Formats: sequence, structure tokens, C-alpha cells
Amino acid sequence: MTELSPQAQAVKDAVLALYSDEKVHKFGWQLDAPTVASALRAVADQVVPTEMDLPPIAPDLGHFRQHERRLTRQRLLAIATELEAQ
Repeated sequence: MTELSPQAQAVKDAVLALYSDEKVHKFGWQLDAPTVASALRAVADQVVPTEMDLPPIAPDLGHFRQHERRLTRQRLLAIATELEAQ
């Protein structure tokens, strides 16, 4: 099993904190990981849709904002992929 990035570990820790029994952590995470990854992908789609679905932005901020949106989407999807691989 590979070590998670700090961002992915924070998501995993938040999910595991929902379990009161420490023995359930490993088993619970195996069941929850695909669900959590799917939820993160849905968040990316809703909050930072693909560029084709983005509303127009003021021209003076357009390039910077598009870059920030793209980066945010990539980060969310990277965390989801990392958690799925756990």
C-alpha cells in the first residue's frame, strides 16, 4: 500500500473519524473508498465543471481564473484517484 498525499490522507482521516471502533477502520475504509472517490468526482463536476461547461468570465480575469479552475479540478480528481488506489 502506498503512502497517501497529505490532501488524500486528510480526506481518509475525516471518513475514518466517523467510526467509533478502531477495528472497523480498515474494513470500513475498503467499503468507503470508492464512495468517497465518487463523491469527490461529483464535487469536481458540480463545483469546477469541465471547461466546455464553464460560464464565460470577464476578459481581464479570464485566463487566470480558467487556470485556477483547471488546477482545482485536477487536484480534486487526483485525490479521488489516489483514494481509489488505496
